[in-house]
Amino acid sequence: MILLESHNYIIQTTLAEKAAKPSSLDVQFVDFDGVRFRLSTPERKTSLLLSMSIRCWDELVKYGVHDILSREYGSLVKATPEPEYNVSLEIDLEQLPPDGEQRDAFIKSLSLLKRNALAAPFERGFQEQKQLEQAGSGQGELMALHYRDEEVIYVQASPDRVTVIFSTVFREETDRIFGKVFLQEFVDARRLPTIQSAPQVLYTTRDPPLEIRHLPGLTDSEDVGYVTFVLFPRHFAHAAVAEATISHIQLFRDYLHYHIKCSKAYMHSRMRHRVSEFQKVLNRAKTEVATGDRKTATGRSMSTFSR
Repeated sequence: MILLESHNYIIQTTLAEKAAKPSSLDVQFVDFDGVRFRLSTPERKTSLLLSMSIRCWDELVKYGVHDILSREYGSLVKATPEPEYNVSLEIDLEQLPPDGEQRDAFIKSLSLLKRNALAAPFERGFQEQKQLEQAGSGQGELMALHYRDEEVIYVQASPDRVTVIFSTVFREETDRIFGKVFLQEFVDARRLPTIQSAPQVLYTTRDPPLEIRHLPGLTDSEDVGYVTFVLFPRHFAHAAVAEATISHIQLFRDYLHYHIKCSKAYMHSRMRHRVSEFQKVLNRAKTEVATGDRKTATGRSMSTFSR
């Protein structure tokens, strides 16, 4: 199994290569959750255009994505994005930081474009929680991100917590079984004394959590699972901790289905190995051939075989 990273590896390696040796470029690629990217040099070799298209962009705009992108990328954000894309960054290779840690950090930040965009509802939820904590009561806005077909992320702040709910669809019965096993481990793991500080995790199928049960259009099916993470202030009290929390929780759905596929692949490989071993046993076996009939003491016939 591989370690899934928050940044896009193609963006990181391509920008590093073009920073060292500029050349014409036009590549399109897709990240998790159907997010589309394009890296191109529309005008000159030293001017790169990085564009991204994400299906929940209108919801992200409502939750403050423009403020986050302006904070992270400043003047790199183009006022008018490339056609068919939601946001574009214009990168002048001649204005990059000096070669070394500064340049690596700058390129890494560009490869986090998707992560930073999806951080909008989480950062807003953390801010609302602090306001509600000071007020002592109330409930934050229920923010919904329809980031995949039939799958949604819900974020809602309360005076003492931020609740994050993932709805995920299991296309096959085996996926549902594996998913239930994995998610039950999430629920049970918090009972261990070594990870008491981890977020509380709840898992249900068919019946949505109370926070979203009033929403219209929810699917009532065994193929839909709801995973609830309860984030307490200790999980986002400091900027560095909040940043890590957002990066990790965004990858939850990808990790879950990735592990399901890896587990199925492992089970299939074990079954193929077992069948191969049985075939070897059968190939080593010798066929018995009948040589004739013999009489028993009672006069009955008995067939004999030779190998």
